[in-house]
Amino acid sequence: MGNEDVRVRGIAARAGGWSARHRWAAVGVWVLFVVLTMGIGSAMGSVEVRDSDQLKGETSTAAHIIEEAGIEEPAGETVLIQAKNDDTLATDSSFRAAVDDVMKAVEGTGKVTDVTSPYDTRTISKDGRSALVQFDVRGESNTAGERIEPVLKAVEGVQKDHGTLRIEEIGGASMMKTFDDAFGNDFQKAEYSALPVALGILLIAFGAVVAALLPVALAMTAIMATMGLMAIVSHVIPMSDTAGSVMLLVGLAVGVDYCLFYLRREREERAAGRDAQTALRVAAATSGRAIIVSGVTVCVAMAGMLFTGLAEFEAMGLASLMVVAVAMVGSVTVLPALLSLLGERVEKGRIPFLHPDKRRKNGRSEGTSESRFWNAVLRVVLARPALSLVVATGALLAVAAPAVGMKTQNLTLDQEFGDSLPIVQTYNRVNEAFPGGSEPAEVVVRAKDINAPEVRSALADFKEEAVASGASRGPVEIKVHDAQNVAFVYVPLVGGSDQDRAGVSLDKLRDEVRPDTLGKVEGVEAPVTGQVAGNQDFNDQLVGSVVPVFAFVVFFAFVLMLLSFRSLTIAVTSIALNLLSVGAAYGILVAVFQHGWGASLVGAEGVGAIITWLPLFLFVILFGLSMDYHVFVVSRIREARLRGLTTKDAIRHGVVTTAGVVTSAAVIMVAVFAIFGTLSMQSMKQMGVGLAAAVLIDATIIRGVLLPAVMALLGERNWYLPKWLNRLPDLTHDESPEPGPAPAREDARVRV
Repeated sequence: MGNEDVRVRGIAARAGGWSARHRWAAVGVWVLFVVLTMGIGSAMGSVEVRDSDQLKGETSTAAHIIEEAGIEEPAGETVLIQAKNDDTLATDSSFRAAVDDVMKAVEGTGKVTDVTSPYDTRTISKDGRSALVQFDVRGESNTAGERIEPVLKAVEGVQKDHGTLRIEEIGGASMMKTFDDAFGNDFQKAEYSALPVALGILLIAFGAVVAALLPVALAMTAIMATMGLMAIVSHVIPMSDTAGSVMLLVGLAVGVDYCLFYLRREREERAAGRDAQTALRVAAATSGRAIIVSGVTVCVAMAGMLFTGLAEFEAMGLASLMVVAVAMVGSVTVLPALLSLLGERVEKGRIPFLHPDKRRKNGRSEGTSESRFWNAVLRVVLARPALSLVVATGALLAVAAPAVGMKTQNLTLDQEFGDSLPIVQTYNRVNEAFPGGSEPAEVVVRAKDINAPEVRSALADFKEEAVASGASRGPVEIKVHDAQNVAFVYVPLVGGSDQDRAGVSLDKLRDEVRPDTLGKVEGVEAPVTGQVAGNQDFNDQLVGSVVPVFAFVVFFAFVLMLLSFRSLTIAVTSIALNLLSVGAAYGILVAVFQHGWGASLVGAEGVGAIITWLPLFLFVILFGLSMDYHVFVVSRIREARLRGLTTKDAIRHGVVTTAGVVTSAAVIMVAVFAIFGTLSMQSMKQMGVGLAAAVLIDATIIRGVLLPAVMALLGERNWYLPKWLNRLPDLTHDESPEPGPAPAREDARVRV
C-alpha cells in the first residue's frame, strides 16, 4: 500500500499525534493522573448515600425525621419458638420454659437489649403454636451483623435442649451476617474472575501477550483513577457500594473495548504495509474518532440516570459516566503513546497458532481482517436485504413480545434466594404464623409534645383502627422517645411477604387509618415507612422518572449521531436498532425470570417478576454500550464510502473488516456479564443474563444482519441530510482519506 502521507484532522487525530511525539510525557501524565486521583480520593475518604437520601416521598420524610431527632434505630432481632406438632401450645409449661431459656440465653451474651416476652407483647400466633421473643442488638445497626454471632450460637444452644420445638432467629443483623457469609464473596469472585476471562479472550484475539495486556492495563488504570474520583465527588454527590460495582463492570467493558478498537486498527494498517508512524496516525483518526463518538454517547446515556431522583441511581450514573470518560481519554492519549513506545514489541509473547502471522500463512489476510463467516452472511443479506430485514425484525419482535406483560417489584427474601438458606425458611415460617410480622410498616410520628393528651389519644386510636380496618391483625407496638417528641408505631401488614396484598394494607394505613386518627391532630407528622412502603415509594419514583430518562437518552443520542455522521437517516436508524435490541433483552428477561421459560438453563428460576430497578438500569447501560459497536461499524462503512466504494460494497467492507474486533469485544462483554449471572441472588442473575443476552443480540443480529439490510435498502438515502440542517456543527472530519477506487456513479449525490 505504501506509506503515503495521510492527512488527518480532529481531536482524536491531534491527541494521538501529540501523544506519539511526546510519548514519555503522555505516559507520565497518565500515571500521575491515576496516582493523584487515588491519593487524593483516599485522603478525602468517601461519603456514602444516607438512608434519608435514598428515596423520595414518605420514606424519605420518615428518614429525615429520625436523623434530625438523632435517634439511632438499633437492629431488631426475633426468635421464633414454634411447636413442631399440633399438640403443643404456647401456654404449655414446656413452651414457657423454652421462652424463658431463650430470653436468658440472649441476655447472657451481653450483646442485646430490650428483650421482650411474647406473653407481655402478645406476639403469639392465632393457632397458639408460635411465639416471638424480640430484642435489639447493641451498637450501630449497620454493623450489627458483625456482633450477632454469639447471640445466634446462644439460640442454637437452646434449640438443642428443646427438641420438640423449633427455635430459630431472624432479623436485620442475622440476615446481614448470613448473607455476608453465604454471598459476601460472590461479588469479589465475579470481579476477580472477570479479569482473567477478559485476558484469556484477548490472548486468543491478538495471539500475543503484550498486545493482550494493553487493554486490561488501560481498563484497570481507568478504574483505579475513577475510584479516586468517586471518593472526591462523593463529597458533593454521595456514592455507594453498588455504584462502585457497576463502575467496575462498565469500566472493564468499555476500557477493553476502546483499546481493542484502537489496537486492532493500528495492527491492521501495519499489516497492510504502512509504517508504524502512519499506521498509528490512521488508527488515531479513525478508531480514535469512533471511540470519542461512542464514549460521549455512552456518557450521555449514563447521565440519564441522574434524572431518576433516586440517590442510588444518581451515584451509579455518575460513577459510570466518569469511568467511561476516563477510559475514553486514556484510549486516545496514553494508548497511542504506549504503542509508539512499544513499536514491534507489542507483538512480544506470541502464542503459537493464534498469532496473526500464523493465520496469514493459513491463507487469511490480517490486512483485510475479513471474516469468512460474516462474508457468507453478508452475501445473503445484501442479496436479499428486504427478506433479511423482515425475518430478523420479526424474530426480535417475537423475542421482545413477552416484555409487554412485564411485572416489576422488589423481590422478597424467598424470591431472591429461594430455599437455599435456612434463614429463608425461617422468614417464611414467621410470615405464615405472623403475617407481616417480619416486615412491619413503621409509622414515624413527630409532634410538638408527643405526650400531649390529644396525641396520646390519636396514637391509641391509630393502633385500634389499624386492626379494625383490616390492614393489620396486630399486635401493633408503640415505642415513644419522649426527649425527641417522636414515636414509632410498628404495624404488621396483612399480606406479609405477598407484596401486592401488603401494598393494599399499606394503602389503607396511609389513606384511611392515618387521616382518621393522627391526621386530625394539628402539627403532627406521621409518614409511613418500612420495607413495603419503601418498595412502593421506590416504584412510584422510578415509574415517574422513566419518561424523562428515556426522552433524555434517546434525544441526545440522536443528536450526537446526527452531528457525528451528518446524516438524519443514520441517526434515526441507530436509535431504532438500539431500541429493538433493548426490547429483545426485556423479552428474554420476562420469559426466563417472570414466566420461568428455560430458567433452569441459566441456573435460575421463574420468580414471577423482574426486580424494579433493572429495566431502567438495563436501558441506560445497554443503550450506551450498544453504541460502541454501532459507531465503530458505521464509521468504517462511512470511511469506505468516502473512499469511493458503492454503498453495498462499503457495507460489506465495513461489516466484515470490523467483525473480528466486534466479535472479540462482544465475547468479552458477554463473558463478563455472564459471570454475574452465576451469582446466587436472583436480581444479579437477572442483571447478568439481561446484559449478556442484549450484547450478544446486538453484536450478531443487529450489527450483522439488520444494520446491513437496512443500509442496503436505503442506499444513498443513508447519507441524507436536509438542507436546513446544514448549519449544524460538522464532527465528521476525522476520517483518513485512503486511496481507493474511483467513485462510482451512485456517488454523484453523496456528501459524507
